[in-house]
Parts: sequence; structure tokens; C-alpha cells
Amino acid sequence: MSRFDKQTVLVTGGTGGQGASHVRALHAEGANVVIGDIDAERGADLVAELGEGARFVRLDVSQEESWAAAVAETERVFGALTILVNNAGVQNPPALIESTDRATWARILDINLTGTFLGIKAAVPALRRAGGGSIVNIASTMGVGGTAFYAPYVAGKWAVRGLTRTAALELGRDNIRVNAIHPGVVATPFITEPAAGSDAPIADFYSPEPFAVPRLGQPADITALLLFLISPQAAFITGAEYVIDGGLLLGPALQREAA
Repeated sequence: MSRFDKQTVLVTGGTGGQGASHVRALHAEGANVVIGDIDAERGADLVAELGEGARFVRLDVSQEESWAAAVAETERVFGALTILVNNAGVQNPPALIESTDRATWARILDINLTGTFLGIKAAVPALRRAGGGSIVNIASTMGVGGTAFYAPYVAGKWAVRGLTRTAALELGRDNIRVNAIHPGVVATPFITEPAAGSDAPIADFYSPEPFAVPRLGQPADITALLLFLISPQAAFITGAEYVIDGGLLLGPALQREAA
């Protein structure tokens, strides 16, 4: 028996670098997987790759009616929803606060923060009907410290931390656990390719050379932590935050030749 047999997982941003990694691993472990995304073509390709037990739903996380339709389709096809992974996110082009326009601010928060809020709101009744479950919000190390030029993204990810803790308190007695993951610099197009309106990717602002683990993260690193947090082995964990960044937030590592 696989670890997630009889579980149904809705993953937002499910066709992206981290999202697709989560989807593939969950499916391989026996879960029914619903891929929520706005990219229907890539969603269809991923469903074709995975086969039975995978479903694509077009989901704009910033729209409440889109969430309602996605959850309804999940229950219609698989009978229950037991796990929600709020993974969808977008990055703002780097700019000083004084140079950031209001439309950019609103768009980033609509997707990264309001999208997470709406996901919890839409999924909770379904999770209750299933007898409980788990929610994992994918935040960022930018939500643990300040980062120049990325005010909208930083603000949204900081807010996801408070939302995670509040949801954990509200939902614990419904047998619903809520936790957050804070990835560092992960080698996906989100990091290695410029955001819309930008000439430089986020990776250009970070060298892994001073990290304690001197490399960029891989999607599989984040997926492994996600699978633990939604598993029965994490049954006593809720309202928690897990930084997974190779030591980025620790500061520069002691170089071997200096030791």
C-alpha cells in the first residue's frame, strides 16, 4: 500500500517547477491529484503523462468562483478532498518601493496572499466533509526576512505566515492541520528566469557559494518536506513553519580553509 492511497490532493500552480514536482511525487505515492493552474496546455500534458488518478482544473487562485468550481470538480471526480497545497505564486519585477506601481502591488498580493486565503476558505468545508485533512502553504524565505526590491512579494509571504497560524488555531478541532514551508532559492524557472517586466532573474541576486549547503535547492528537496508534512508521521504538527534554504538565512558559512 502506498503512503497516500485513498487521499485526494489539490495542488495549485501544479504545472510549474515545484508544483509539477509535488504532483508527480504525490501521484507516485498513490494519491489522486488535482492539478490547479491557469495553463491548460501544460496541465493536459501532465495529466496525459500521469494517467489515471490525475485531473486538471483551470484555477485562477485570485477568483473565489474559480476556487468553488475547482473544489466542486475535485469532489465530483474523486469523492473527497483531503489535502490542499497552496503552491501558486508569482514574483514582482525588482523595483524600489517608491518605484513600484499600485497595480503590481495588488496583483502580487491577489495571487500570493488572497489566493492562499481563498484556497483555505474554499477547501475547509470539503476537508470537514472528508473527516479532516491537511493544508500546506508554500511561502518563502523572503517571508522570514526583508529583501530589497521585492516589497510586494515579501509583504505577501510574511502575511501567509500569520494566515497559516490563524488557520491552524481555527481548524485544529476539525482534524485539519495547517503548516507552511519557506523555500529558499530553488532551481526552477520562477527563480532562474526573469519575472515579467524584469531583465534579471532572482537567481542573479543570490550566489549559493556562501550557503552552508553550497548549491541551489531542487524541487525534489521541497517535495520531500511537503510529503512528510501531509503524512501521518506529522500528525502532531500544526501551525509550524519549515525553512528549507540550504542555510541561506544563517549567513555566510565558515569556509573549510579558514577553519
